Amino acid sequence: MSKILIRGAKVLGGAPQDVLIDGTTVAEVGAGLSAEGAEVVEAEGKVLLPGLVDLHTHLREPGREDSETVLTGTRAAASGGYTTVFAMANTFPVADTAGVVEQVWRLGKEHGYCDVQPIGAVTVGLEGRKLAELGAMHESAAGVTVFSDDGKCVHDAVIMRRALEYVKAFGGVVAQHAQEPRLTEGAEMNEGVVSAELGLGGWPAVAEESIIARDVLLADHVGSRVHICHLSTAGSVEIVRWAKSRGIQVTAEVTPHHLLLTDELVRSYNPVYKVNPPLRTERDVMALREALADGTIDIVATDHAPHPHEDKDCEWAAAAMGMVGLETALSVVQETMVDTGLLDWAGVADRMSVRPAQIGQAAGQGRPVSAGEPANLTLVDTAYRGLVDPAGFASRSRNTPYEGRELPGRVTHTWLRGKATLVDGKLT
Repeated sequence: MSKILIRGAKVLGGAPQDVLIDGTTVAEVGAGLSAEGAEVVEAEGKVLLPGLVDLHTHLREPGREDSETVLTGTRAAASGGYTTVFAMANTFPVADTAGVVEQVWRLGKEHGYCDVQPIGAVTVGLEGRKLAELGAMHESAAGVTVFSDDGKCVHDAVIMRRALEYVKAFGGVVAQHAQEPRLTEGAEMNEGVVSAELGLGGWPAVAEESIIARDVLLADHVGSRVHICHLSTAGSVEIVRWAKSRGIQVTAEVTPHHLLLTDELVRSYNPVYKVNPPLRTERDVMALREALADGTIDIVATDHAPHPHEDKDCEWAAAAMGMVGLETALSVVQETMVDTGLLDWAGVADRMSVRPAQIGQAAGQGRPVSAGEPANLTLVDTAYRGLVDPAGFASRSRNTPYEGRELPGRVTHTWLRGKATLVDGKLT
């Protein structure tokens, strides 16, 4: 592979430096590096970050290729600056065996514009009744370390305890979709003033918070690791903060849309705003931002949930839940966290690359931008502002809540082990 000189980039938002890529690694970082024999990328004014890592992506393959495939999903990831995604297990068939996770892993190797690490199901068929083949999935070629029934909650406390005990043996983590099912029967949006006025079934905050409280106590009892998916309420923040103060091994994620959007948008009855967990109140949004800033919430994860047109362009009650997010995540984080002064770009790198790579044990990802490290990098034009146009998405689906909205920042280049997957905003 040829050499690439990234000239004048602000590494993690700091002073301008040159970064020389030689083959698959960063060869040198400094001022005034020689461009001899290298392809030059002029990066003055742009911010260089380690490649982003998403711990919560739905690639839909196998089984729902009408929504997304490993190819289209990883192209979307590269467009958004990601070099690794963790693929959730709610496929058809469910990724609850070594065979299925290896299939997803191989598809990533063959077609991926970024690394694809499968997440294994906690229970067989996501049914919550019997543990899936956790050990076999871990020992497979895919080397699964994260397990989740995302889309459904592991609601049985005994099953959750057994899962935590099982993964402890090999340092794995259970990622919980915190939703008490009996408390959310018939729920369509956040329970509160807006749901009462609209007459829609309410989704109470306690349905999330009660499961998180139970699971951090179980993790403490077992001495194992639990990760909370798409945390969405101020009360959930306080529970996680308390658990961390006790030394409990809990990590948590927030989605970009829960950092920006509120349940007031549901007044439009536009199904693009229907998501699980639901959009919450302004108070919750502010609490989530503060918690991400102070480290109570560890990471940003997209919960990229693609759906075909017919599953979202229908009446509210019949619409599928979920939003695409890989191609807009960094822009939303810039809008809500950087431009508001809550995080600097080093903090963004920590929450969107370093920590998710650590939680998921993604080898070679989330590493410092320094000599000898793998050249997994993302270059961002932070001065850019533009309207979101889903027609230009690389994802197979278009269910974004940001269509026509102006957002800051644009990923111009992405490198995966020194190979450019995105150049000047175009996939290679």
